[in-house]
Amino acid sequence: MPSPKDRLIFALDVPDRAAAEKYVRLLKDEVGLFKVGLELFVAEGPAILQHLADTYGINYFLDLKFHDIPATVQRALARMLPGAKLTTVHVDSGREPLHAGGSVKLLGVTLLTHLGPEDLAALGLAPEYAQNPAKLVLLRARLAQAAGCDGVVCAGAEAQAVKQAFGPDFLVVCPGIRPAWAAVPGDDQLRVTTPSQAIKSGADYLVVGRPIREAADPAAAARRIVQEIAGALPDIK
Repeated sequence: MPSPKDRLIFALDVPDRAAAEKYVRLLKDEVGLFKVGLELFVAEGPAILQHLADTYGINYFLDLKFHDIPATVQRALARMLPGAKLTTVHVDSGREPLHAGGSVKLLGVTLLTHLGPEDLAALGLAPEYAQNPAKLVLLRARLAQAAGCDGVVCAGAEAQAVKQAFGPDFLVVCPGIRPAWAAVPGDDQLRVTTPSQAIKSGADYLVVGRPIREAADPAAAARRIVQEIAGALPDIK
């Protein structure tokens, strides 16, 4: 089982290489993985992945949320660079089999954490799913498993239901993590949980960005979250 530190993923949601390197230097001994998303990838291109892996010896979570026809997604997955341990694809890309290959674990994105019932209704989802996001997450998690995904990305509030439905080996990665002691001004996340709540519900990994990035002491904030994770592990449901 991963250690408390290894369960923490820091989101490198920063605009350029200099900012990314700043946080990697600060946090490489405090977190298990670094998540590279659209902002940094678009700004710096694939070279940033090779640079971070070669220069700092870190592994990363490539979170580009691939969303295209299966053939295109599969070709992109086949070209993953060394150092990637996790990557993501939108579940509603379809039911055709998808595999990342090698040591890379493929996660299906079930439902983005900024979406609530009103958003889902506006998107045309049936009321039984629009009014019950957890039911939608379970539906999409089933599709992800059938397509060959190793796990899913979902809100902490849905982690327990996913684990109960699909077993302990189906990975659950939870974004939208908000420690009670870390306010995020103008937060755009709706379905949030604390690190302790998410871990107790069965989350395998937590993705944390702003509560660490915007802290006066990012390393101390990361350590505090790791302590919260460690304290919750004996109570995993």
